[in-house]
Amino acid sequence: MNIRGRNKVSAEFNMSSMTDIVFLLLIFFMLTSTMVTTNALDLVLPKAKGKTDSNKNIAVSINKKLEYFIDKEAVPEAELESKLLAMMATDKNKAIILRAEEGVPIEKAVGVLDIANRNQIKVVLAVRPK
Repeated sequence: MNIRGRNKVSAEFNMSSMTDIVFLLLIFFMLTSTMVTTNALDLVLPKAKGKTDSNKNIAVSINKKLEYFIDKEAVPEAELESKLLAMMATDKNKAIILRAEEGVPIEKAVGVLDIANRNQIKVVLAVRPK
């Protein structure tokens, strides 16, 4: 008598579904990483642990030449406070992200902090992650 089971289990594994998932994840991360950009100048920032979020905030940058920028727009130091107050008039929940390049005297950064303190504006100091 020849009694054999009709259902045989195959030990093969099909990798095509796994490669589809990997390619979809790769495309997803490539697309989302291009959408994450900051509206700021290319400065060398001091290192620290932690992150800053720059959504809906005003970036104030100071480079080594002691030039002030508000969201990539050059601003004289004397007009910095008036320009910041004009920008803050539209949305009181905005904060200032202070981006002072390495080598900038601390007095310049403290000047921006003083402007924010006088006008009750939140300030975040941007740094490079370690």
